[in-house]
Amino acid sequence: MSAVIEDSQPSPRAMPLAAGAGSRAIVLGAGGPVSLDRFLARARALAALLPDGRHAINLCEDRYHFLLAFCAVALRGQVTLLPASRAPGTIAEEAARHADSYCLGDSRFAATAQPPRYWRLPESLPEAEGAPPCVDPGGLAAIGFTSGSTGEPGAHPKRWGSFRASTRQNFAALCDLWPDGAPVHIVATVPPQHMYGLELTVLLPLFADVAVHAGRPFFPQDILQALREVPAPRLLVTTPVHLRALLDACAADPSIVPPPLAGIVSATAAMPAELAAAAETRFDCELRELFGSTETCVIASRRSAREPAWTPLPGVQLQPQPDGCLVRAPHLPSPVALADLVEMRDDGCFLLRGRNADLLEIAGKRASLGDLTRKLQAVPGVVDGVVFQLDAAAGASGVRRIAALAVAPGLDETAILRALRRSIDPVFLPRPLRCVAALPRNPTGKLPRAALLDLLHRASR
Repeated sequence: MSAVIEDSQPSPRAMPLAAGAGSRAIVLGAGGPVSLDRFLARARALAALLPDGRHAINLCEDRYHFLLAFCAVALRGQVTLLPASRAPGTIAEEAARHADSYCLGDSRFAATAQPPRYWRLPESLPEAEGAPPCVDPGGLAAIGFTSGSTGEPGAHPKRWGSFRASTRQNFAALCDLWPDGAPVHIVATVPPQHMYGLELTVLLPLFADVAVHAGRPFFPQDILQALREVPAPRLLVTTPVHLRALLDACAADPSIVPPPLAGIVSATAAMPAELAAAAETRFDCELRELFGSTETCVIASRRSAREPAWTPLPGVQLQPQPDGCLVRAPHLPSPVALADLVEMRDDGCFLLRGRNADLLEIAGKRASLGDLTRKLQAVPGVVDGVVFQLDAAAGASGVRRIAALAVAPGLDETAILRALRRSIDPVFLPRPLRCVAALPRNPTGKLPRAALLDLLHRASR
């Protein structure tokens, strides 16, 4: 099977908004499959109802509604904005920066304060017939935002042609996980507003023979139920945090029998090899980890249970730089600089050596925040943990202090520090270290710095 469903008559000025036979399923859920024909009919009708404006912030909680609104916005000639988070303050700031924007959501979206210019999808989705819709390959599809080291959002425009090219690479990197010629069915725990979620659960269903479950299950039982609602072959798209919770639930209740999986895909945070191996054993399938960013989309993959090195996707080239690396790829209009430090191997694969901003140097000794976090998480009894820099800038001594938060029922700070002394040089022991009930992870499992500082402040009282 080809990487994506190809156009019968490709054109430099127009490409199908979605590809494949009209009868194929694009979305699955408790209500049954939704065919591509019906999906496009609803996207056409919804496009005619949308408010005026140039940009839309898609806050739909239901993945089907997000996918539908994403396409309707495109058919209206508008561009979807993807803020770094869905926190009310972030949404309000992005809406203020784009005065020509509006927000749209569905009945499942709940917020303490209504977003600016909020428009809700109708409960009953109308349909409108018409010719198969097309988009301009050079037209803007979305703008992704990263917080950046300064806290100012960095805008990264994404065009339809680039999205389709990167989808071809993503599909080629995964399609050997299931039988050739079979349509795969995705269940995902990540939100579609995140670039990883957008690539795997929005663009793949649009351009490949892939159907996605409409929900975004969070708790282990919900994930298992969603997997039971879709036919084989099944692909679980998740994060290390969600996967660990699922494995813990299965271990705690031996009566749980997960449905067979064709594979597991993970991204957003480094996958520990031990966790990957445990998942492969429990679910009897391969776990494939993806590496990418908002700036580049997915650019590499690895089988985390067996290999530390990453294999670039076809056509992707990485060039090490003193402060990171330069990425070239067929779907990128120009090289992109990342802050990730890489070590290239003779076989073309690469090892991640952290990020330039994560490197620490104290008293002539060096360490990285990522390695310190891994050692904290490896302490017996520590369920979750993170080591982070306490200061935004170095003090008079030139040293940026480090702190840590740990989720460790049954342990106290003294016991954890005693264990860390066995594997960490004393100059890198985190001070302070506080035990907390849970880390403030966002929907993709990441830990915003502001949330860490706030939790540390509250835990230190």
